[in-house]
Amino acid sequence: MRLFIASDIHGSAYWCSKMLEAFEKSNAEKLLLLGDVLYHGPRNELPDEYDPKSVIAMLNPMKDKLLCVRGNCDTEVDQMVLDFPVLADYCWIYADGCRIFATHGHKFSPQSPPPLSKGDYLLNGHTHVPMIKDCGDFIYVNCGSVAIPKENSAHSYMIFDGGIFKLKTLEYK
Repeated sequence: MRLFIASDIHGSAYWCSKMLEAFEKSNAEKLLLLGDVLYHGPRNELPDEYDPKSVIAMLNPMKDKLLCVRGNCDTEVDQMVLDFPVLADYCWIYADGCRIFATHGHKFSPQSPPPLSKGDYLLNGHTHVPMIKDCGDFIYVNCGSVAIPKENSAHSYMIFDGGIFKLKTLEYK
């Protein structure tokens, strides 16, 4: 199964549209959003073209292609305006012989992992810093941030295909 994995849109209409353009070109079956879809959060600067209503209008028509977990900035109010589930703290994905625990990263992280088996993947967003790291018993994968990258990283997402995670970057404004 080919997955397009993204996180931390934070209400940016500009970066959401760039992400969706990349998704269309990717031939991925599903778009997995790892939380922080609409709100920018009190610790972040406003992202480019902060417009949560436009993000809603872009994502709702795609509801059949979306999988989503809850980020620390996602609330019940967000669920009221989105046509796809956004309030699950995590999900297990079994694809291409891999067991993937997908979550935002504010509850489960490499420092506080969920119950994982040897060789499982812990997939996060939250830190806004892309990374793939072998943690011994599991492999940590972070797709970075679509809208507000940190630590000099690029606006990023990942493609999962054939059991491999590949980091990709979005075009700069």
